[in-house]
Amino acid sequence: MESMTSFSATLDDLLSTLVSGALQRRLPTRDQALALLATSDDDVLDVVAAASRVRRAFFGRRVKLNYLVNMKSGLCPEDCFYCSQRLGSEAGILKYSWIATEEAAGLAAKAVEAGAKRVCLVASGRGPSDRDVARVADTVAAIKDGTPDVEVCVCLGLLKDGQAARLAAAGADAYSHNLNTAEEKYADICTTHTFADRVDTLRGASAAGLSPCSGAIFGMGESDEDVVSVAFALRELDPDSVPVNFLIPFEGTPLGDRWDLTPARCLRILALFRFVFPDVEVRLAGGREIHLRALQPLALHLANAVFLGDYLTSEGAPGSADLAMIADAGFTVEGRDETTLPTVRAEQVAVRRRGAGTGLPANT
Repeated sequence: MESMTSFSATLDDLLSTLVSGALQRRLPTRDQALALLATSDDDVLDVVAAASRVRRAFFGRRVKLNYLVNMKSGLCPEDCFYCSQRLGSEAGILKYSWIATEEAAGLAAKAVEAGAKRVCLVASGRGPSDRDVARVADTVAAIKDGTPDVEVCVCLGLLKDGQAARLAAAGADAYSHNLNTAEEKYADICTTHTFADRVDTLRGASAAGLSPCSGAIFGMGESDEDVVSVAFALRELDPDSVPVNFLIPFEGTPLGDRWDLTPARCLRILALFRFVFPDVEVRLAGGREIHLRALQPLALHLANAVFLGDYLTSEGAPGSADLAMIADAGFTVEGRDETTLPTVRAEQVAVRRRGAGTGLPANT
């Protein structure tokens, strides 16, 4: 009995410390993060309850809806082992070149009508040509012409100099480029580009004024150490939105036989990301249906955003089913007129009143 009481007290102390730190936007220590991932399945509801306090503090009961438009599918020269669009993939996915601007804008309009606040324009490939950027810029303009208040995120792979600025000038709001896994593990899932390449693209997009969106994929054989490493690496990049994906194991890809995840494991990972990103959009993304299954409503107590409808090459749940799930769980869909980030985040911005142009010493 004493050992059980001691373990319970240790868990309570861990969760209390994590909640207190997150409410003050403090990053957990690595040991705390690892301890959270190591908790028992018996304690997963306690973990969810603790992390949900942080979610409610910054986002209330709101759920932001995102929608993917796959503008170009398959035919990718990269060898990302998890991807059904990779070079050499034998997965029976749809393969097509660029869809027309009108078709992409039409899909976006339907998504907005269904409640989506952000539309994500995605194209397979290592990175876009200048002609591709022009095509996507036209699509962004067409979407904004119909619904000027919708957020448009673009995901085109590795960017060359000047391309992010062109997308921003066209009206794009955000750029998405996932880190996917820990730097130490990256060579195990891709050999045609590096972790550093991804970091460089995301930093370039941010410098051009695009809101950074970056997350990871889990279920690829990563250890708890890898999960924590990629979470902390993402935190250093300070993204505004963080999609959490769970591997969709397509037959015909190198990771097609990986079914390592359990619903409880997924919930612990989501809880960790809520503690690491307390006031940032954490998005429940690909693979949620097949890995969380009946526990998806619990995940809404951790993530404050979801993808609505289908993914890039796999089908998701019907939009009506997701909307019903959100309502049944006691949440509400976030409107386009609502601020995604909490207003308290503005308190972190301090107007400079020292250094150049003042009589006070600089902060050096």
